Amino acid sequence: MPKDKNKGKILKFLEKQDWPVTTEEVAKETGVAWHTAQVNLLKLVAEGKVKYKKVGRQNQFWLVKGYKENF
Repeated sequence: MPKDKNKGKILKFLEKQDWPVTTEEVAKETGVAWHTAQVNLLKLVAEGKVKYKKVGRQNQFWLVKGYKENF
């Protein structure tokens, strides 16, 4: 499956979330491997669509408000 489809699935999942989610949650809910989810989440961070924070040993991600209008 092309990576762009994975990023699209991840963005759709994040749009439904009311709070930050972990890489593990994203992987489980989108049906991709943990590493695939992490790589695509970090790409989305680099693109400015997703924010990221490390909390303890967890990586937490959430959408940037208005990200669609910026791209």
